[in-house]
Amino acid sequence: MPLTVGPLTDLVEAPTLERVLHESLRRGGDFAEIFAEDCSSSSIFLDDSKVEELSSGRDRGAGIRVVVGETTGFAHTADLSEKGLLTAAEAAAAVAREGGAGVREAPLLRKAPEPRQVTTYPSTVPKSAKVNLLLLADDTARSAGGAIVQVSAGYGDSRRRILVANSDGLLASDDRVRTRLFVTCVASGDGGLQTGSHSLAYTLGFEMFDDHPVEEVAKQAARRAITKLDARPAPSGVLPVVLKSGTGGIIFHEACGHGLEADHILKDSSVYTGRLGQVVASRGVTLVDDGSLGPNWGSLAIDDEGRPTQRNVLIQDGVLTDYMWDYLRARKEGRTSSGNGRRQSYQDLPMVRMTNTFLLAGDEDPDEIVSQTPHGVYVAQLGGGQVNTATGDFVFGMTEAYLIEDGRITEPLRNANLIGNGPDVLSKIDAIGDDFEMWPGTCGKDGQNVSVGCGQPTLRVTGITIGGTASA
Repeated sequence: MPLTVGPLTDLVEAPTLERVLHESLRRGGDFAEIFAEDCSSSSIFLDDSKVEELSSGRDRGAGIRVVVGETTGFAHTADLSEKGLLTAAEAAAAVAREGGAGVREAPLLRKAPEPRQVTTYPSTVPKSAKVNLLLLADDTARSAGGAIVQVSAGYGDSRRRILVANSDGLLASDDRVRTRLFVTCVASGDGGLQTGSHSLAYTLGFEMFDDHPVEEVAKQAARRAITKLDARPAPSGVLPVVLKSGTGGIIFHEACGHGLEADHILKDSSVYTGRLGQVVASRGVTLVDDGSLGPNWGSLAIDDEGRPTQRNVLIQDGVLTDYMWDYLRARKEGRTSSGNGRRQSYQDLPMVRMTNTFLLAGDEDPDEIVSQTPHGVYVAQLGGGQVNTATGDFVFGMTEAYLIEDGRITEPLRNANLIGNGPDVLSKIDAIGDDFEMWPGTCGKDGQNVSVGCGQPTLRVTGITIGGTASA
């Protein structure tokens, strides 16, 4: 059937897609899917005012998935000719039974997502302008004071155009542009060397820097490094913790979000298996995954199976209401995909993944939350961590934290760990601020990395173990 010209008709023509899907079904498939992409990227790394690395790349190809019952066959190819795609389809269908499934036609109906607005594609910006951004960041960070002895900065952008077609008749495409910048500073003082960092990342073009000046990123990184020069050892033991809006969202991404992905649920490897409708968090706690949330780092018009992203409420006022679903798990359970099927590239199978995962804001004043905490730790920035999805146990690094004494934020603390359990933390949230902030990150799962957003308002947890070296 005739199709409206889309952004990837230069990559694979619709008649070719239909013939490849037809051949996949003819060879025994119950379901067949083609995922094609054209991805270009560039990156620059500056260290101590010198460009150390400048690179660019482009990758094009397609992955073909054929499903028969519980068995999935997958093959990928960089050859986007009809011959190349048919060869990949034959390889993917090799796991399928011969004959029995019959032959089904696959007419394609395009689903047109709402396009994301990009004002300035990074590919149109000269490399010199991108280098100048990093030099500006370097100068700004060093102007914070003589304590700053080293500055490194990195810039990256990508444009990923994808097309998804399957034997259910779906034909969808997306054009994804991402731009990011990070600055890391090292400060030197009597206490030795201390590091501070800050980053900026959105699904925007080069216009991102119009509203988010590079200077602000550099100043924040330098401030964090200098502040930590006066840091004291963090306390150890169980203490109340106030998480500043933003990066604390990584706790809920790792310790709760992964456990709410349907593949973990169906394998009974999640602490949340079988708990739909049960209270799993304090009253007032609402956890959402939303891939359609503005230009945040985890935002997509469609997921990597062609399903529109949407707002998925996972925990509502403390009650577990749903999980996140990709197409195959949803199909198996008689459900509809929640738009959470994601893959790193055309060389990978999709799996259930988060997009932008966050706690909704409450109605309390963030300053009041601190003032009503007699003693504890204020965490302004979290680093990396790890979690056991089966138990919810986690460990996260605190990269910017302060002591709370008599309801006031006082001395900065040296890096230490937060150690706890996801469900336990959810049940110990007793104050939720009316502010909100998102944080960009990269999530790894089963060897695949994808861009995600995390977020939360300022909130207080009545007790988390601090793995410091000083007595509480």
